[in-house]
Amino acid sequence: MPRFYCPDAMTIGMELALPEQVSHHIQVLRLQPGAAVTLFNGAGGEYTASITRLEKKRVHVELKTFSAREAELPYALMLAQALPEAGKMDWIIEKSVELGVTAIQPLSAQRCVVRLNSERAEKKQLHWQGIINAAAEQSGRNRLAQLAPLNDFNSWIAQSDLHKRVLLSPRAQQPLSDWARHQPAQAVGLMVGPEGGFTEAEENLAVANGALMLSMGPRILRTETAGLSAMAALNAIWGEM
Repeated sequence: MPRFYCPDAMTIGMELALPEQVSHHIQVLRLQPGAAVTLFNGAGGEYTASITRLEKKRVHVELKTFSAREAELPYALMLAQALPEAGKMDWIIEKSVELGVTAIQPLSAQRCVVRLNSERAEKKQLHWQGIINAAAEQSGRNRLAQLAPLNDFNSWIAQSDLHKRVLLSPRAQQPLSDWARHQPAQAVGLMVGPEGGFTEAEENLAVANGALMLSMGPRILRTETAGLSAMAALNAIWGEM
C-alpha cells in the first residue's frame, strides 16, 4: 500500500485534502477513487485512508482506520555530520533515516570543502527535510528525524548535550563495537568528520567537552560510510526490539 507523509492533524472519519506534492505523487501512480493509501503525520502511528475524489492539483481522502504501529529504535540516535562534498550529504541523510536516526546535525568543520552562506544553507535545509520525509515514507517509519540548522563545529561542541557524544576517529584506541558490547543501550550522538576527518585540534576540543573518541576498526572509512557503519553496528549489538 502506498504511504505518504502528510503534516496535517488527522482523526478517523475526517475527509482530508492532501498536500499538492502528495497529490501529484498519487496522480503519477494513477490511483483511482476507492484506492487505499497509508498516511502518517510524524506524531506517531499511521492511518489507512481511501481516495474519495481527484482534482487537478488536489486529491481528497477519507481516513478509515488508525494503527499505533511504530518502527523506532528503543534508544535515541543522533548523527552530527560535517558537510561532505557534492551530493554525499543527501545519501547520508537518506540512509541514516532508514537505519533509525532520530536527529541529524549538519556541521561546518575546518576541513569541509563545502561552505554554505545563509541563503544556500536555508535551501539545503528544505532539500534535506524533503529527503527525510521521503526516506520515512519508504522505510515504514511514522516519526520524522529532527533536522537541526547547520552549525559551526566549535560552537556546537561547546553546548551541553544529554546524549553520550561519540567522536569517530582513526586516532582512537578503542573500537566502537568493543565499547558498545560493554554498555547498555542508551542515547548516543555520533560525530563524523568531513573528507580528511576532523583536525587534531577539533578532536582535542571534542574530548575536552566530554566526547568519547572511538574508532571503526583498522580500516579508514570514508565520511559517507563511517556514520552509517556505526549506526548499523550499534543496532546489531544493542538490538532493535
